[in-house]
Amino acid sequence: MKIIILGAGQVGGTLAEHLASEANDITVVDTDGERLRDLGDRLDIRTVQGRASFPTVLRQAGADDADMLVAVTNSDETNMVACQVAHTLFHTPTKIARVREAAYLTRAGLFDNDAIPVDVLISPEQVVTHYIKRLIEIPGALQVIDFAEGKAQLVAVKAYYGGPLVGQQLRQLREHMPNVETRVAAIFRRDRPILPQGDTVIEADDEVFFIAAKANIRAVMSEMRRLDESYKRIVIAGGGQIGERLAEAIESRYQVKIIEMSPIRCRHLSDTLDSTVVLQGSASDRDLLLEENIADADIFLALTNDDEANIMSSLLAKRLGAKKVMTIINNPAYVDLIQGGDIDIAISPQLATIGTLLAHVRRGDIVSVHSLRRGAAEAIEAIAHGDAKSSKVIGKAIRDIGLPPGTTIGAIIRDEEVIIAHDDTVIATGDHVILFLVDKKHIRDVEKLFHVGLSFF
Repeated sequence: MKIIILGAGQVGGTLAEHLASEANDITVVDTDGERLRDLGDRLDIRTVQGRASFPTVLRQAGADDADMLVAVTNSDETNMVACQVAHTLFHTPTKIARVREAAYLTRAGLFDNDAIPVDVLISPEQVVTHYIKRLIEIPGALQVIDFAEGKAQLVAVKAYYGGPLVGQQLRQLREHMPNVETRVAAIFRRDRPILPQGDTVIEADDEVFFIAAKANIRAVMSEMRRLDESYKRIVIAGGGQIGERLAEAIESRYQVKIIEMSPIRCRHLSDTLDSTVVLQGSASDRDLLLEENIADADIFLALTNDDEANIMSSLLAKRLGAKKVMTIINNPAYVDLIQGGDIDIAISPQLATIGTLLAHVRRGDIVSVHSLRRGAAEAIEAIAHGDAKSSKVIGKAIRDIGLPPGTTIGAIIRDEEVIIAHDDTVIATGDHVILFLVDKKHIRDVEKLFHVGLSFF
């Protein structure tokens, strides 16, 4: 596939890295020559220096015969204009744009083909807000991923001493919970992936990824660890777009406070939000945190744009008694350094955005792609189309499907039913199939499995 990526920042660069390793023809456009040289030295891609929305630059990048344009520069306006130019002058089939500003996103009809022709709109703030909201709804989870519009969920938890299943083989999970269908999809032990087998023994401190119907998630979690109580009191540091959206989404169910430095922004938040308490000040102000009873907070969320400020305020909040802290980290290099110590969960907006982008770039009918454990593995939701003649998976039992090495099928969602996968489970047309890949280089092989042969058409 011939793909042009506009913007060589964190998201553009990481996306190029993912796609170049899968034998796509990638061209990256940016005004920063040094950044392009760095990418060009590391990856087998073309680079073009120039303004991403200029027709001459897009033509130089190969827009005449590109299959897809992905506009992820730092400017919403540049991204939108580039899509318009690609549509009007080059008839680019698929145009994806990252748009951050809520003022654009709330206008119905703005991104239709007869207005601004964007086929797929990516809002990082929306993606991250939804991600954090799911973590709040399932206390104790390190990662929560929805499949088939939330019918099934993949949840990561840390196994603790005293959990009923810790120290026992995975096959005993069925004996512990005979009425609950679940499957352990992946285990990370001391930063290394383990492909789960029936005789795999869960150890304390393992990160365990399991999939189950949404209604069964809490029951399965209780096998790995003592369940956390539901959160009630939430403190948000940073009243920017993510902070505001999150408060708006959860204030009806939780007691929410926002700490924001800017007086102007505080006034806006007070006018916009219903029951959230808005405090003007610094989240690193020890006296302010003590005054607001931070020790009573169930969760402290650092959601500013400043990584260092987020880390320091989170460490301070934890030291002063906040039960759990989550922190947005924009620099991916920091994420692995800080998660799991005093900071319980580090959230990378880039990784969340990349997952959303990859779902639209994959071949085959790939509904969603999610990075597990900050990119160490992937979970993919694919839809099976065709019939036994045109499809490599339909009508076959899972044991008979030639899955790539390190790939497992965790579950199948058929209409409203969540079917946990077993060797004799047969895949039918229209099934949503949830797959796990420990080795991302086999993604192309998974895509090919879900291609439909010509006989289907």
